[in-house]
Amino acid sequence: MALPGSIAHPYMPNSEPRTKQEMLDALGIAEVDELYEQIPADHRIKGDLKLPKALMSELDLRRHLLQTLAKNETCEENLSFLGAGCWQHHVPAICDEIAGRSEFVTNIWGTTSSDHGRNQALFEFCSQIGELVNMDCVGLPVYSWGCAAGHAIRMAARMTGRREVLIPRSLDPERLSVIRNYCEPAETRNHINVIMVDYDFESGRIDLEDLASKMSQSAAAVYLENPSYLGVIETEGAEVARLAHDCGAETIVGVDPISLGLLAAPADYGADIAVGTIQPLGLHLSCGGSMGGFIAARDEERYVREYPTLLLSLCETVETGERGFTMTLLEQSSYDAREEGKDWTGHTVHLWAIVSATYMALMGPEGFAEAGGSIISRSHYAAKRLDELDGVRIAFPAGFFKEFVVGFDDTGKTVADINLALRRHGIFGGKDLSRDFPELGQSALYCVTEVHSQDDIDRLVDALSEVISR
Repeated sequence: MALPGSIAHPYMPNSEPRTKQEMLDALGIAEVDELYEQIPADHRIKGDLKLPKALMSELDLRRHLLQTLAKNETCEENLSFLGAGCWQHHVPAICDEIAGRSEFVTNIWGTTSSDHGRNQALFEFCSQIGELVNMDCVGLPVYSWGCAAGHAIRMAARMTGRREVLIPRSLDPERLSVIRNYCEPAETRNHINVIMVDYDFESGRIDLEDLASKMSQSAAAVYLENPSYLGVIETEGAEVARLAHDCGAETIVGVDPISLGLLAAPADYGADIAVGTIQPLGLHLSCGGSMGGFIAARDEERYVREYPTLLLSLCETVETGERGFTMTLLEQSSYDAREEGKDWTGHTVHLWAIVSATYMALMGPEGFAEAGGSIISRSHYAAKRLDELDGVRIAFPAGFFKEFVVGFDDTGKTVADINLALRRHGIFGGKDLSRDFPELGQSALYCVTEVHSQDDIDRLVDALSEVISR
């Protein structure tokens, strides 16, 4: 049966010709192109886009999408040792149950009638993160760890009136890119100069001598991650904080919260502001990860007054023994002040905050300690087994959590070739570091968490042994 030459999709109502014409008439223009006159002509595409043939029904669209999605290979069907900012952790079933509750999924921001426990749940999230990092003021989460770090650096710049931040060169390149965006281009009024600090090639930790040589009265903050992107546990956090404070700079520490069942809280070694990800706290690997980043600081007015995020507080009500939960200092945020706010933030990850609160409530202090112990023992077992393979070496074996760098230079093979061969074994290998960290040679960042059994690790070792021996 022949299809008409031009047809409007029923699920795209504004593509219907009559509706389109009504919109043009209401605007007083003859063609849609008139809306784009401010865009230079040489920036506009001439002719039609080279698109596949149009799908004329919802049935065809559904079939096409299912066929496309079937090409994906997931971590459920394969064994994965990928991490590098988005990790595979166990998600208790109740986290998914809470995430689907109508009180949280369908509530409307800004109306008290829609708050069926939402504010209390979010307050609990802030309280639990505060317990983990040993800080009292925690805002609602922003889009990602990188966004949280960028906001924190801007907070420090506003507090100190300075325009430099010192950052370890071992940082995740993607996170560094986000931070640079928050620090703005050099041509702008609010530009913050990013100064990279070397890391020690033997230990993987920040180079204290290089940090000390680059500290100055222009520094607004030093940013440190513990564990680092390369998985290394930073043991000199207190010295980093001392160097920063001696110059009048703030100390910002980025953390993976799942590590805090074992590692010291950032405040315990001098951090002024703590940031990090909430992805390990009950969130699935969905299309790259259910992401979110938190910002925490001491409960001092000079910090609280610089928060760009939504903040929650509680107080007594007219009913004896009853407490109310509500937003506070809304005028600092872009929700109230728009472009005049401290920074622009979004709320699309606030549902993840409630899921993470559920996860943290389930775990408790002992659960975090148990999970951390399991992760560190399994990752060190994996590193020990891999280090026994011919031509394979562990780059920074002294102290790491969850992730570690594996060098393959002596195998004569590239990480790309090794990872491709591992795919034939149903295994996702580690993140290829050879482009971002050329000084590490053919190296990969491997991730081992509580979801990996000893059999999983042994399977990886056997597969790698076969791959590198060919």
